[in-house]
Amino acid sequence: MNSSLYEAFRAQRQANGYEEMIGKGMAGLRHFQGRRLLMEEDMAEPADADGDAWEEQLAAYRNAQAEKLKEALTEAEKIVIGAGSGLSTSAGYVYSGERFQQYFSDFEEAYGFHDMYSGGFYRYSTPEERWAFWSRNIYINRYMDPPKPVYQDLLALVKDKDYFVITTNVDHCFQRAGFDKARLFYTQGDYGLWQCSRPCHDETYDNEEAVREMLLSQGFTIAADGTLELPADGQLKRRVPSDLVPRCPVCGEPMSMNLRADDTFVEDQGWYAASAAYAAFLRGCEGKRVLYLELGVGGNTPMIIKYPFWAMTHENDNALYACLNYDEACCPEKLKDRSLLLGGDTGEVLRKLK
Repeated sequence: MNSSLYEAFRAQRQANGYEEMIGKGMAGLRHFQGRRLLMEEDMAEPADADGDAWEEQLAAYRNAQAEKLKEALTEAEKIVIGAGSGLSTSAGYVYSGERFQQYFSDFEEAYGFHDMYSGGFYRYSTPEERWAFWSRNIYINRYMDPPKPVYQDLLALVKDKDYFVITTNVDHCFQRAGFDKARLFYTQGDYGLWQCSRPCHDETYDNEEAVREMLLSQGFTIAADGTLELPADGQLKRRVPSDLVPRCPVCGEPMSMNLRADDTFVEDQGWYAASAAYAAFLRGCEGKRVLYLELGVGGNTPMIIKYPFWAMTHENDNALYACLNYDEACCPEKLKDRSLLLGGDTGEVLRKLK
């Protein structure tokens, strides 16, 4: 067998951690479907407490849970971190309000949407307008550091442990905070990558240099520390020059974001390598003292992190599940004795633990 055929064969045989997680998610859903879920307030056992008494009881419960989590972080042989958008929100990557107004007030006035998420789905009349929006969105949510050191605090807690991260976030905060790239699996894409919109081939392309050019063409300046600065008169262009609109170098069709929005999402070589690494790490967890640490995961994609974490905790008597979520910390009742639930600001919890 020649080398190229051998490499193709190896790629086909490579473990796919993403598919395995979907399978485990389905198993978790089947096992726990219809069974009672416990929320943080259920675990705190409020009894007859109300008002100030309940707040004191909840604070005491959270302090106790935090101490147990600190102990679990120390004792775990393996730590699997599952991160959702709530973790980046805690770090200051907020898609609406003051942050949106600072960089997109002209888009809001012209098109009527009030947050970056909605702007990503708006049907712009020209590609020049579309890329004016996306270049701003990409830069502030991928290449500018988040306002708060939440990811650095998390790294301080796990850097000396045997950990792996699976995340649905596309902002690469983990890598920029110093996490080992070989221990990261970004399942849903990357704001820093483009792909062919067709797609005609399975490659992705770094976009930082092109995005910077687009921003400069709209009137922004980029400071030495990487922050984005508005012009003195506050007047920005809501379009980029036509020659900056990205096109596929192979077929000439428009480029698109490498984000899992539909069946055109490109899973490139880096994606498959990370998927295989995650699958290998999970195999090494079998029977070990494992902490499944879920951070800021909501209900949009539970099949990727939440349900698989429930299933893997259920399968391993030595495993512990910890869910940190602002107002949706929950676990199946069957996992009550092997779960830690912590509500409130995830970043604050991590800071106190550190």
